[in-house]
Amino acid sequence: MAEDIQDVDMLETRVCLVGPDVQNNQALSRALQKLNLTVVKSATGEEYMTNSDDFDTVFVLAEFEGSGFEALHKSDLRSRVLGPSAVIQCADTGEALPTVQRPLYCSSMKDLILCFTGFRQKEKLSRLVDLVHFMGGSIRKDFSTKVTHLVANSTSGDKYRVAVSLGTPIMTEEWVHQAWQRRHLPAALATEEEMLKYKMQPFFCCMLSFHGFSKEDTDQMKELAKMQGGTCTPVGDPSSTHLVVDDSQVKDFPQHVDASKVYVVKQEWFWASIQIEARADETIYQFKRLETPARDMKPPLGRTPTSRGRKRPRLKETTALLAQDSDSDSPVFPARKRRSGAGAVNDAHAMMSMSGSFLDCTETPERVLDDGDLGLDDSPAPTPVPPTPQKPLSARHQRVLELTQTEKNYVNILQTIVRVFKEPLENRDQLGGPPLAAEEVKTIFGSIPEILDVHTKLRDSLAQLVADWSEERSIGEIICKYKPLLLKAYPKFVNFFEMSKETLQKCTRTQPRFHAFLKIQQSKPECCRETLADLLIRPVQRLPSIILLLTDILKKTDKSSPDHHAMERAIAAIKDVLDHINEDKRRTEGQVQMFDVVNEVEGCPADVLSSHRQFIGRVDVLELGGEHELCGKGEYLTLFLMSDLLEVSKKRHSMMSDVKSVFKSPGLLKAPAGPLKHVELFNLAHIKRVVDIRDTEECKNAFGLVYQAPGTSNEDVCLYMFTLLGEETTKRDWLRSLCRHMANTTCKADAENFLHSVNPEDVELDRSAILNTVGFNRIARGFSKKAKRVTRQFSFSKTPRRMINRAVSMVMSPARGPLQREGAETPLGDLQGARLASSVDLQSAMSPVSNLVTPKKGKSVSLGHSATKRL
Repeated sequence: MAEDIQDVDMLETRVCLVGPDVQNNQALSRALQKLNLTVVKSATGEEYMTNSDDFDTVFVLAEFEGSGFEALHKSDLRSRVLGPSAVIQCADTGEALPTVQRPLYCSSMKDLILCFTGFRQKEKLSRLVDLVHFMGGSIRKDFSTKVTHLVANSTSGDKYRVAVSLGTPIMTEEWVHQAWQRRHLPAALATEEEMLKYKMQPFFCCMLSFHGFSKEDTDQMKELAKMQGGTCTPVGDPSSTHLVVDDSQVKDFPQHVDASKVYVVKQEWFWASIQIEARADETIYQFKRLETPARDMKPPLGRTPTSRGRKRPRLKETTALLAQDSDSDSPVFPARKRRSGAGAVNDAHAMMSMSGSFLDCTETPERVLDDGDLGLDDSPAPTPVPPTPQKPLSARHQRVLELTQTEKNYVNILQTIVRVFKEPLENRDQLGGPPLAAEEVKTIFGSIPEILDVHTKLRDSLAQLVADWSEERSIGEIICKYKPLLLKAYPKFVNFFEMSKETLQKCTRTQPRFHAFLKIQQSKPECCRETLADLLIRPVQRLPSIILLLTDILKKTDKSSPDHHAMERAIAAIKDVLDHINEDKRRTEGQVQMFDVVNEVEGCPADVLSSHRQFIGRVDVLELGGEHELCGKGEYLTLFLMSDLLEVSKKRHSMMSDVKSVFKSPGLLKAPAGPLKHVELFNLAHIKRVVDIRDTEECKNAFGLVYQAPGTSNEDVCLYMFTLLGEETTKRDWLRSLCRHMANTTCKADAENFLHSVNPEDVELDRSAILNTVGFNRIARGFSKKAKRVTRQFSFSKTPRRMINRAVSMVMSPARGPLQREGAETPLGDLQGARLASSVDLQSAMSPVSNLVTPKKGKSVSLGHSATKRL
């Protein structure tokens, strides 16, 4: 073989284009010119199928099928057969034509090693093998670590199990066919991301039934099963292959299910399959019937009814031990007094038969019981030693123990979050890769590791204090010691807790692998049946609970104790941490809302976003007009108050909302919903005065802003007047907040100096002006705009409407209608009484309505120069 390849390299390469399809391929012709190869053309290529000593002929065919391809492929010369894509790719990469013994159409499966499993039809398997070879791939009969992809026709078999354990991608036969369909694209690869949709789904050809779940959980699992290629069947269906059981609720098989013909698995199998994106091994998650041993209802020998009285002191002692706080799962009980005789023997055997129970705890479990332990010796029973009386705990000591125990529990919860959820999600070596991106994991868990580190140190300090307890020990000093660390760890988590919760909900809803991961992890005993969302809220609740515990300890601490003052400082320190968190959270939310304002308001200046600027609030107003107007009388506006700016935006609305507003009182008006458009941006330093217009029966919630543009004189001040809409914010609160931030911007101490109250008549504001503002004049403008718009829609040319009306009037009936001009006559007498529909002037038709609803020009609402100067 090596000699043949060497001989081929010594010969001149000649390319034979077989068939008109490749001969007319312009891209192929350019590639051959780039490769500088000799080109010949042939209809079948038979004349070049000779053993020439001068040329190494390479045949290029458009399709790898038919008699011509079979003749070239199976000839004794074993000539090289290529497809156009292979030649074009070689030209693009600057490589020589490949020296291969098999036909090569493209290189979409180059360097891929495939193995097949589950195919029973030899013809289908042979076709798939040929297609893989045509695309440059290799085939292995046995599965090994060198195999890059397993092409499967089922989710069972040894090859499938090994591929799952090694993390080898498992594909369907459709993957091979779709890769072959893209053979005409020279740069196409079978490993591209869009080809991953042809991976073998975990429940392929599986018939799933669910038992013991709630209706909501069953519906959810059925939907996920269908998404993962499975089919759902009722419980007991003969075609069912898997019965998924809620092992926390179900203890036995359904009566009509034959466990020998169906896989009965725990729900963890279902979620594990989705997580690893492959069918998990059923033997690992097999559900087993809980067999309860029959109990002997007869009373043990030696037990008499009178023994119950002797049991009561022992029950009290056991209960006291159970109530003690201990790090161990089971308390250590003192050895009972031994009894001689058969009763003692039976009791001893009974205790030995209870191995593993909650009460089977001894101080030396590894010691083997002898006859002396069973009471078979004749030596007299030893005299029992009376227990040493324990000194009762003080109330303060009990509260400190409670604080220490809750701190231990809290650290355990944080460790569960990190070890059970965070670290497995960050593991890059897990099957199928991480279920979430690194950014999403960081958003969900935030600063949980930093909080865990702080509270681990705090727990150890409290545990050491309890171990060496005395009433003189100081709890407050320990709490104050960790204040800086708490200030550093908590704000980052609390500020973005809502974002963390939303990200968790979104990922659970949209990513099945992550949803399955949560189900598996939450079923572990460390989680105590709590969800990740329930665990993540614990850091938000911990600091307030510490304040309550410290306050309780302070009540039990004598005022003469040196720890009394330290406890007060500790409580103040935790409150300072909470205040800092709340302030930082408010500041962060304000900055986040700044982005919302920029996104919501079209045309909002980008320089509104600043690290020192915060969002304060927003109100909807109705402009009352005056000598100076922003958008016009009766326009709906939205004011966004920031720490040093006031953004004014205009609400877009329809004419029908204006019609409805006519019949409403100004106090009942609501701003229409819709997008906003930027109008003006006021610097609070340039607002000279806030005018509080006193409420009357006709005028309510009105106020004004006296504004002086930078670089203008005092004679050029403007007064803008508005009416506050809605009931979410009162006028008093809004004006005070505005004045306070105006004072902060101008570095003035007294914010009340910016607020000035006037009567409506002082600013020439009366009832007629308010009613006009509410809607009548705006309806007139709306009808006028509508009429112009409709007239344009019915216009067929750019001819002015006057000329059209004049021409139409010449052919209209002499009977003058309401739109006919005076003195208009028609020369066509036979059209008397006719009306031409297209001649109706909609603009003129709407004019009576405009004249009817437009209010009479009354007293102006403008503010005179003298009134403005007084303000």
